[in-house]
Amino acid sequence: MTSEHHRRLASSWVSSGTVNLLSAVHELSDSELDDATALPGWTRRHLLAHLASNAEALQRLASWAATGVESRMYASSEQRNKDIESGSQRPAASLREWVRSSAHGLAADLDSLGQEAWQAEVVTAQGRTVPATEIPWMRAREVLVHGVDLGAGLTFADLPQDFLVALLDDVTAKRSKAGTGPALILRTDGATLQWTVSGSGQPVEVTAPLPELAAWLSGRPHSIKATGLPQLPPWL
Repeated sequence: MTSEHHRRLASSWVSSGTVNLLSAVHELSDSELDDATALPGWTRRHLLAHLASNAEALQRLASWAATGVESRMYASSEQRNKDIESGSQRPAASLREWVRSSAHGLAADLDSLGQEAWQAEVVTAQGRTVPATEIPWMRAREVLVHGVDLGAGLTFADLPQDFLVALLDDVTAKRSKAGTGPALILRTDGATLQWTVSGSGQPVEVTAPLPELAAWLSGRPHSIKATGLPQLPPWL
């Protein structure tokens, strides 16, 4: 997702997703921040620390694009995990403010990028070299999917349909490239949309509503009842 149209579309998803996220964070009580999420080992505190840390990491990529001076998202995966763990221990007010200020800081930095900077190449946390135009999509994925993970009422069915289509495009491409899972043929109800995933064995055909496909393919709770639904390896 690197074209100018897609960059602007992803930026709109980031904007609306951030509003929803910050509203949900505001509504949660301090004690509710300690509740577990569906992500193994993570409370809401861990999830929010991750989102704040991610915003700062993407700010580093924006700086790289703007200045040409290399600035990696994270020093290491170990340091990333330590930052999330320590961030999760912040007082509730400090944690909320970190989520808010880092999101707004990233938005301001991206708004300031010029046309040339948007075409500059940066490196993701997974080691992929991409143009800076992919940064808004990377943030949209985090804000919207983790907005559901927060467990504050938002579901995949509430997410924009065009975002869900883009998410399925992204997840199926990454799973096909990895080739470590089962081969799949995915269809939405009515077969209006279809994706294939390269992998092992005869392709398993799965038909379900778009939000449920997105939830399942991204490793989230879902309500697909298909017989023989295979287990999937991690997405990212």
